[in-house]
Amino acid sequence: MTESSPARIVADADVLAADLLAAGAARDALDAVRAHSWVELVASDHLLDDAEAVIADLADPDLASAWRERIEDLRVEVEHPAGDHPALASAYRGGAAHLLSYDESLRNAKAGAALGSRLNVSVKTPEGFVGMFDAASLYEAVEGGEYPGPDRDPRE
Repeated sequence: MTESSPARIVADADVLAADLLAAGAARDALDAVRAHSWVELVASDHLLDDAEAVIADLADPDLASAWRERIEDLRVEVEHPAGDHPALASAYRGGAAHLLSYDESLRNAKAGAALGSRLNVSVKTPEGFVGMFDAASLYEAVEGGEYPGPDRDPRE
């Protein structure tokens, strides 16, 4: 396991699909990641496989394949055993401090207590992440110095 970093984010398959297929908080959350080169999206192949399958099912396989090619360049790749929950394992293996998911079973108090004893990760909805994301203070904490503003176009 890598030490947790507040600048490392994992998005569950449902959030990755929502980012592509629907405007809203999932897109806003991942735009915050894409707009800053020092904020990293962590994902295993298993997690991307799940998201690609959801996108193919909800939209079409060609769109899912094109999305996969693009996301490969953005993500920090981690590996984990095949039986692990892809998002949780990506967070654990990649040292992510934030896990974005719509899955209530990952966000309830029981899950929080169980996760808290094993890894230092906060599971929240994309709405929750957008509400708490403060690029300037995060930059100061992880990079040091004055926040220069976004350094990438989140749509490219």
